Amino acid sequence: MSRYQQAPYSDSPSGGYGNSYGNSYANNGGGGGGGYSDEPHGGYGDGGYGRSGAGAETYPMSSGNPNASSSPYGSGPGAYQPKKKRNKWLWIGIPILLIAIILGAVLGGVLGSRSKNNNDPSTSSSNSNRTSGAVANTGLPSGVSSINSAAATNTGANGEVYLAVATDSYLLPVYATGTATAGYSAPTVVSDASKSDSWPEDPSPPSNSSIRPNPRLAPAYKWAALTTGGLIANNPYLKYWNQTIVNNASSTLNDDPTPYDIDGGLGGSGVLDPAREIKQKVKNWAYAYKVTNETKYADRVWRELQAAAGNDSSVPFGDGNERWNPQHFLDVGEFCAAFAIGYDWLYDFWTDDQKDALMWSILNLGLTYGYNGLTGANSSYSWWAGTNVGSSEVNGNWNCVINGGLTQAAVAIVDRDPTGLAQRIIDLTTPDAYNNCFQGANADGTWAETANYWYFGTTGAAEMVNALQSAYGDDRGLSASNPGWNLTSLYHIYVQGMTSLFNYGDHGPNKFSTTANSLLLWGSIFKQPRYALYQRDHYDASEPWSMFWYDPATDGTWWDGLPLDRHFDDVDGQWATGRSSWSENNGVYWAMKASKLTGHQTHGDLDVGDFVLDAMGQRWAGELGSGQYLSDGYFSSEAQDSQRWLYYRKRTEGQNTILINGENQNVGASPTGNFGSSGTAQGPAPSFNVDTGDTAYFWTDMSSAYNSTVKRGIRFLNGRKQVLLQDDVTSAPSLEWRMHTNATVTLNQATATLALGGQTLVASIVQGPAGAAFATAQPTRASTDPALPTAALDQDQSNDGVTVLTIPVTEGGTFSLQVLFTPQWGSGFTAVDSVNNVALDSWSLTSH
Repeated sequence: MSRYQQAPYSDSPSGGYGNSYGNSYANNGGGGGGGYSDEPHGGYGDGGYGRSGAGAETYPMSSGNPNASSSPYGSGPGAYQPKKKRNKWLWIGIPILLIAIILGAVLGGVLGSRSKNNNDPSTSSSNSNRTSGAVANTGLPSGVSSINSAAATNTGANGEVYLAVATDSYLLPVYATGTATAGYSAPTVVSDASKSDSWPEDPSPPSNSSIRPNPRLAPAYKWAALTTGGLIANNPYLKYWNQTIVNNASSTLNDDPTPYDIDGGLGGSGVLDPAREIKQKVKNWAYAYKVTNETKYADRVWRELQAAAGNDSSVPFGDGNERWNPQHFLDVGEFCAAFAIGYDWLYDFWTDDQKDALMWSILNLGLTYGYNGLTGANSSYSWWAGTNVGSSEVNGNWNCVINGGLTQAAVAIVDRDPTGLAQRIIDLTTPDAYNNCFQGANADGTWAETANYWYFGTTGAAEMVNALQSAYGDDRGLSASNPGWNLTSLYHIYVQGMTSLFNYGDHGPNKFSTTANSLLLWGSIFKQPRYALYQRDHYDASEPWSMFWYDPATDGTWWDGLPLDRHFDDVDGQWATGRSSWSENNGVYWAMKASKLTGHQTHGDLDVGDFVLDAMGQRWAGELGSGQYLSDGYFSSEAQDSQRWLYYRKRTEGQNTILINGENQNVGASPTGNFGSSGTAQGPAPSFNVDTGDTAYFWTDMSSAYNSTVKRGIRFLNGRKQVLLQDDVTSAPSLEWRMHTNATVTLNQATATLALGGQTLVASIVQGPAGAAFATAQPTRASTDPALPTAALDQDQSNDGVTVLTIPVTEGGTFSLQVLFTPQWGSGFTAVDSVNNVALDSWSLTSH
């Protein structure tokens, strides 16, 4: 089995996305397969929640009678013993649907070889296609033989293709290679666009005193503009997305209703996977009905929602009013979102009895529990709302996802609800999200949890804002509540490397319906067309919300004028990054983290000084991702003695940083940050070269993470073709420099040659203590580490295919350790092989 390969999603009768893309990745020696696997590892594995099952008592969705339960606030927890089941190790971002969704953007680890792929948008397969030389008359890079349909009709004045022209093996956009600037422009919204190329004026704008009629989560005038108004026919992006969504809907039409698979018990990961799977399917089917008028799609929505409400005797789906599982309240939030979309988008299709049935399911299975959580009436599941006595703000994805789901459900039924509960929910979710969810972005835009949890948080927030704006014309001040919320879109853009994210910390469960499409909405709200232009080129844009959040009058090149480097300087999540290009995925990217180790909703690692490095289409230094979420004590706390810090992937030794005396870093660390950049911004053309003196650097005093004085810095050399990593150490005991890589490593004392995906990188110790030399180690807990509890012995994943490149320093003392990374760029490249010995305190733009 190739490194990081995992088995395709075996529950999908069509093989789905897993069969199409998973095997392609694995065959390339790379990033990992499309779906579920019983393997409890996978190298830089992207794990998360597993699946297994149970529920509570039944409530008949089809009743439609408010007296069918003791009250609309009734509940009836029942006892169900979940079946014993080995938890499955999951790869993130795996939809079971044939949808172009999130693979390249959220891969949680270092992937293997990276060949260019030719992706035909009419299919879901990916065929490896390595060639030499450019393809004639297309402006395409070497190794790319065709272009996306979204770009095929768009060329500049001189014939150059100026949209994304293909997708690489990470599903990241590939751009044309020309240097001409004709046809390119700064990001903008074209003010004089014809009606066939832009949204029409809202004929009946809603207000807080006059709610929009259903459908109100996606208004009727936009549905009309897409279809009879010609937007789908005239806009290449909308046309491509529409085709993909309808194909996804068709490919799953004959699936059995989603089963009630519980993961780790209802109090573990619950039924989050089924909830998100249902939400995605319902979105696709409901959308397909609206644009095709084929009733088979609407009928399939009804069957799915009947099952999820417990009304399909052939599909056991929990038991009782708690079947949506308030024990793991994310599940409730996602079920509410699924039912809200099904109710609202198909409002004109449903009979009154069907509308009532859906409404009472929303009230009794969802909003009842939301009300108890938001008011603190049930402390056993209200922590996510910050309403427990002594609780702090919940600045993370839980609050966003749950408030987003509850708000959508309440907004959808508010004028039909005879109980008044929906309105009370709206009155509660807005201030709660204002104080919690929308504070999940730090002042600099960095997401308080991790780069991957950004997806969950911002998707839930966007769905909430969309519901309020579309229904009332006003998001109640949510998007403006935190200046960092505008910047969190830039955070996402910068945290994406040239292969995968700077994916520190946990990466979360299956994303299913979670995408980066919130950028399309934030682009309009903040009048930043760059955000939308960036996201529209990514594969996860092929999803229903894109059809309503994207402004088709947006035009230009998203990277034009955007600096290559950025320091995200809020100490709670501080990090910095530099790159050689925005449009060339084969360039160089580095990122380094120097933030506080607490305040991350128990999703972080002990990782001050951690870094990643991309070059030549490979990730040479990478992250291990999540541990097993159901491991004993995994989410116990962020305290120094937390059991979380016993697991290798969370320990300091599992990061690309310095390990001193084999001990974890101090959780109270407050590292500083020092950043410099030439300030280079890429122009409009995709091809871009920098001067030899052009650079960026970042260094941190991370002494507070240790009981020694240690500083670490990273910078570009030689026109951003080489990278220097330097550690200045004062009076330290024995330490170990550590870097995790998928590469095959060949050692020669002070030189390590790394081979990966047909490329080579040389790491050289150019300065260090006497006798400093490279060594390798296994990515496993050391024999001297504190023992894992007996029950947790099988919960620390192996990291097959990963090598730890190390530099052991046994004598300690005071020294500077400099490691120079030199990608082997080939003919015409002249490497520097010596580096000025400049203390980090004296680094400047001209010091090297």
